[in-house]
Amino acid sequence: MENDAELKRFFENMKKEDQQLEIPPVPSYKSKKINFWIPAGIAATLVLFGWVMQEPRAISEAPSEVIVITLQDGPNEEQEFIIEEKAYLDVWESPTASLLTEY
Repeated sequence: MENDAELKRFFENMKKEDQQLEIPPVPSYKSKKINFWIPAGIAATLVLFGWVMQEPRAISEAPSEVIVITLQDGPNEEQEFIIEEKAYLDVWESPTASLLTEY
């Protein structure tokens, strides 16, 4: 019990001493402001430069004729090459058509 009373007095004295302390003012610092227009102008210039310097891509034209070479089994189980010339539009085949015939 005596220790409790001593502890209370000790902390009360500490509180009184703390109340008498002078707290120095916190110095205020000015924050450095970055002008928004400078980075925005640089970004706009780079975008404009990239857009102006971009070369137009040439559109490749489809060939008018296509040579199709196929390998087929002959009547005597011999393989034969068949060479055909067709118009470009007649040659299109679905990319998955081979799945129907091979599997």
